[in-house]
Amino acid sequence: MSENRSNPEPVLPRAWPFEEARKLAEHVDARAAARPDDAAGPALLETGYGPSGLPHIGTFGEVARTSWVRQAYTALTGRPTRLLAFSDDMDALRKVPDNVPNRDLLEKYIGQPLSRVPDPFGTHESFAAHNNARLCSFLDSFGFEYEFASSTTYYTSGRFDAALKRVLEVHDEILAVILPTLGPDRRATYSPVLPLHPRTGEVMQVKMDAIDAAAGTVRWTDAEGETFETPVTGGHAKMQWKADWAMRWYALGVDYEMSGKDLIDSVRLSGRICRILGGTPPAGLTYELFLDENGQKISKSKGNGLSVEEWLRYAPQESLGQFMFNQPQRAKRLFFDVIPKTADDYLTHVEKAKVLQAADSDSADMKANPAWFIHKGHIPTDAGSPVPFGMLLNLASVANAETPEVLWGFIRRYDASVSPESHPMLAHLVSHAIAYYADFVRPAKTFRAPTEQERAALVDLADALRGYEGEAADAATLQNLVFEIGKRHAFEPLRSWFGCLYEVLLGQKEGPRFGGFVALYGVAETVALIEAALLRDSQA
Repeated sequence: MSENRSNPEPVLPRAWPFEEARKLAEHVDARAAARPDDAAGPALLETGYGPSGLPHIGTFGEVARTSWVRQAYTALTGRPTRLLAFSDDMDALRKVPDNVPNRDLLEKYIGQPLSRVPDPFGTHESFAAHNNARLCSFLDSFGFEYEFASSTTYYTSGRFDAALKRVLEVHDEILAVILPTLGPDRRATYSPVLPLHPRTGEVMQVKMDAIDAAAGTVRWTDAEGETFETPVTGGHAKMQWKADWAMRWYALGVDYEMSGKDLIDSVRLSGRICRILGGTPPAGLTYELFLDENGQKISKSKGNGLSVEEWLRYAPQESLGQFMFNQPQRAKRLFFDVIPKTADDYLTHVEKAKVLQAADSDSADMKANPAWFIHKGHIPTDAGSPVPFGMLLNLASVANAETPEVLWGFIRRYDASVSPESHPMLAHLVSHAIAYYADFVRPAKTFRAPTEQERAALVDLADALRGYEGEAADAATLQNLVFEIGKRHAFEPLRSWFGCLYEVLLGQKEGPRFGGFVALYGVAETVALIEAALLRDSQA
């Protein structure tokens, strides 16, 4: 007897962007069911940017993560998408940044829309235009695919006019949502509408004396007692940011936008306002915030984080992608000491992805691999490195390397077929390792003396390694030898033996697989390293 069975649902790759893509697909399906005339449109994903400052590592994280959701959604559904990078450049300048030239020039523009503030760098028509250009250059440098959107352009072109008139129709309902969240003083003057003063151009935060939804205007009084009637359309007014966020979702039909944990309440309020307007809030992910070396929240004003430029001095951009991919809903320390492990995590994933790609490039395991996202669905043949980043750092440490040529001397002896041309990622890693060693490893090197048990084991290891001098011993053989020496000398736990190797020989708490290190550094050189450490101890 035959049975009627429906086709099984495809296996969802075990990666968070696909979970988000599933949520996005459900949202788009619901939108299409509610508005059939809009069913054929692509899914719209959005990221927001405040152009009062330059793009930073959080900007990279949000655009990268949203791009990965977009990639997963297309792989899951086959449907088109758009990514809108939206700049809130009609926001008012609240204070003059510390890191710009000609600061005195900006003082008289406090309260003006950023798109009307002169560019202190003198290269663009406004401060917003300068920072918007930096944003686009920043995103382009990482190869992101996006559409740039300017709040000023959208307001002044009339793109938001219908939505702004709708705001006036439900003005009191919006107030009922927002007012309970405000203090008494702010509550007395709050309106979701911020008119621009017709003479000064200032973004006014004042109480509305009257709302005329039919005419699309608001009446208000400035500090000098003069009353104005201002249309909310055509760029004569803008919205307070929570209401602005909701209005944008409603006006543009945004399907997906992620945000940080610090904006949970704002997302909730904006979602309520969006529903009042008659829209549906987008699906989205709440990601955790980055922490500094002391576990404190990273703040742009404190400068206690790690910049994109700093990360890229010490590791390739693919490793930054790996860091952003890992567990976005978990708070992570964003400091220099996370870079080496993250770089090696990327290298591990890219090697696994190469194997998966050769076997079945469309498999669920392939699409669950972070490298599949970082490389936009196809792993280049020259991605990856035959030498881990951590190994290069340790090689730089024992060789006191100050130039890439020193490391390449060891690498070529280890494998004559490897060169900067044949392995461009390794070439990048070598340069990064030199920089990281100089700035972080060398200043922190602290050697300790071995215990009697450790001294005996090190002597034994040196004697055993001498038997391999002049031979082509591979990393696995040498690693087994190191293990056997540790077991022979009854280290308990065995990892304490490796701790001895790192602390006594390398002057650091952690290190590489020691067999691989010996194979790269050289057997004779490692014997000399051990002898030097034992001599240093005996002379102390």
